[in-house]
Amino acid sequence: MRYFILGYMGSGKTTLGRALSLHLEVDFIDLDALITSEIGSSIVSFMEDKGELAFRKVEHNVLERFLTSDREDVVVALGGGTPVFYNHMEALNASGTTVFLDVSVVELARRLEKDVDRPLIKDKDDVAEFVAKHLFERRPFYSLAQHRVKGDAITVEAVLEAIG
Repeated sequence: MRYFILGYMGSGKTTLGRALSLHLEVDFIDLDALITSEIGSSIVSFMEDKGELAFRKVEHNVLERFLTSDREDVVVALGGGTPVFYNHMEALNASGTTVFLDVSVVELARRLEKDVDRPLIKDKDDVAEFVAKHLFERRPFYSLAQHRVKGDAITVEAVLEAIG
């Protein structure tokens, strides 16, 4: 079985994905790490040099290769924007179990405020306002996930309960 963890940046996708993979005794993959390996630089540097559209094309190609691979028994932490582009949510739902980590704007802003390695919030004066607007735009895509876990302190147990 494949499990795809999605949600806004700072929602805990990587942290919970790793913990869930340990609990389920399956492999863990961070899509951002696969992309970083592919581009040979940090995502921040790549986006500064080539822009978000070029990044989304690479992200799409890396995800598509993974989805057509025979990798099973894995938990995958997606990037925050991955579900929004191309037909990713349809493809993810067809390929495994999707779980949306639904964390409040206030908590996301608190977590992200001092994180200067996030290209989309770098140089933003009002992180909470940016997160609120951006999350509003992305929520329709996130809401296509098969399961939703809501809260500001989501646990592995809560994710396990949601996926039954």
